[in-house]
Amino acid sequence: MEVVMKSSDAHVLSPTRGKRLSISLWTTQTVLAALFLFAGAMKFVMPVQVMTKGSSLPGSFFHFIGVMEVLGGIGLVLPALLRVWPFLTPIAACGLVIIMAGATVTSMPMGWVALFPFFVGVLATFIAYGRFRLRPVQPRS
Repeated sequence: MEVVMKSSDAHVLSPTRGKRLSISLWTTQTVLAALFLFAGAMKFVMPVQVMTKGSSLPGSFFHFIGVMEVLGGIGLVLPALLRVWPFLTPIAACGLVIIMAGATVTSMPMGWVALFPFFVGVLATFIAYGRFRLRPVQPRS
């Protein structure tokens, strides 16, 4: 018996590989959600003078980024977990990629510290691509 695979079936994953990918995506989503919830909350707990020390950015910008990080952290997990508008999960990941790109650029003068936001941005890119293309979460029927 011969199995013929069409070019349109190239994105289909084997059941075990698909399961591992799904586990990897959920794990990455959970870890990044916790990271962004913590980082966003800290931008409201820390005094503004401490946050803006050594930076030309105003404190209100840090508060804005904090709100976006909290919302992005919630968006990484909640829509996919509840299966209500799950397309918001990769969109939240894309927004966090933009935030991490800005964080990488602004932290470059500090040297190797810029690798941390870069790596987090790469993980958010993995979530965005994985949830858009490889293993999208289906909405509740």
